[in-house]
Amino acid sequence: MNLEQIYKEHGAYLHGHFLLSSGNHSEYYLQSAKILEYPLLAGELASNLNKIIADAGVEYDSVCSPALGGILAGYELARAGKKRSIFTERVDGAMTLRRGFEVKKGERFIVCEDVITTGGSALESAKIIESLGGVVVGFAALASRGFCKMHGSDKPAKEGAKLPSDKPFFALGEFDFEIYEPSKCPLCATGSKAIKPGSRGN
Repeated sequence: MNLEQIYKEHGAYLHGHFLLSSGNHSEYYLQSAKILEYPLLAGELASNLNKIIADAGVEYDSVCSPALGGILAGYELARAGKKRSIFTERVDGAMTLRRGFEVKKGERFIVCEDVITTGGSALESAKIIESLGGVVVGFAALASRGFCKMHGSDKPAKEGAKLPSDKPFFALGEFDFEIYEPSKCPLCATGSKAIKPGSRGN
């Protein structure tokens, strides 16, 4: 499975000047919604991701995803693994578990996103699960932006990666794009203005 080709074929591999959720800038952006709008493709990707997790010997009971971008990826992963799917969401800027979702003591979770960059949102969801007595056994995403160490990869985590090193991070592929602080962004230096195409912007 060529993940880069799939993103490009579905118009999900964007080139331009983008403002990321972290506040940094990048010349490239992965718009996974353009892939997840096709349920059969989403299901195929999730089945492959579930197989990677199973082959690693990691067992889980449920999937939790940060809203909004992670919901569909997490739902499809749960479907592939015949598990339960819940999601966290931000209320006044704080990650929260709502809508009657519950976490059982000792329940094993995979925290799943569509794309993980530094892993900040995934880690916030993990902390919610753990505060309610659940156990996070790993993290997963369709794609990694190359910051966090991926299971099976020899590449170390980069500075700024937030996922814990004692839990595996599973992904179908890695996209190692340059990311710039706004004050050091070469695209800004040309007069270009960053746009925010993700779920927290437009």
